[in-house]
Amino acid sequence: MIGVPFEAHHSLRSLLQDESEDDDLHRCEVGRRLYRIRSADSGGQRSSASILINRMYATRGYASRPLPDHSSPTRITLVASDHESTVATITVGFDSSDGLHVDALFAQEVDALRQAGRLVCEFTTLAIDRFVRSRRVLASLFNVAYLYAHRVMGFDTLLIEVNPRHVLYYERMLGFKVMAPQRHSPRVGAPAVLLGINLSYIREQGERFAGLSGTNTERSLYPDWFSPMEEEAIFHRLARSKDAPAHTARQRFEPMHLLQA
Repeated sequence: MIGVPFEAHHSLRSLLQDESEDDDLHRCEVGRRLYRIRSADSGGQRSSASILINRMYATRGYASRPLPDHSSPTRITLVASDHESTVATITVGFDSSDGLHVDALFAQEVDALRQAGRLVCEFTTLAIDRFVRSRRVLASLFNVAYLYAHRVMGFDTLLIEVNPRHVLYYERMLGFKVMAPQRHSPRVGAPAVLLGINLSYIREQGERFAGLSGTNTERSLYPDWFSPMEEEAIFHRLARSKDAPAHTARQRFEPMHLLQA
């Protein structure tokens, strides 16, 4: 098994915040409303994200668990907020000696990726307030999560578990592929399908379509991506943090079999 041990002193706030600016990672304007994307690194933000997750999962009949009170070096939660109200959230999980949530149902498939040398991460606990039906908010949240996972941390393969009803959406809107057949997830009390995507493909699609919303016929989330200039600004805010230089995952982490030797 290939994992990535994390250095516990890394603070997400230090990655997302420039001391000369506020603590927002980026702002997403939809109509006249301005949504702020930031890390959920305070108890209040994590509690607010947990409430949203519980409410949105409950409306679909899914079980959910609150986020831990404190952030983890291997699991990072982002939130989009309207003033102080959390309207969307997603968590990025990085492979480590503890594994990933997707291992519970799809360990064989995930291990095959590890053995092939892939650096695996996952997106979990995606929730968007039903009153915010905005592709721009969803695209912005995915965009920032991708930037952190791929361009800053150097991971190359993204996995998600989705309800079978949502498979076609993720295939069409982002380009995910089915990695394993449907299985029952006791964590949410519903069937789940494993989807995967190469993060370099996301980068290519973003570079091709970003900023073209409303000007072309591409039916995906990529036209609602941040423009290349905006994305570079976000990336450099992440990468220039003195506490977390933008090393690649291969430079920062050693395979578990080497650590156990």
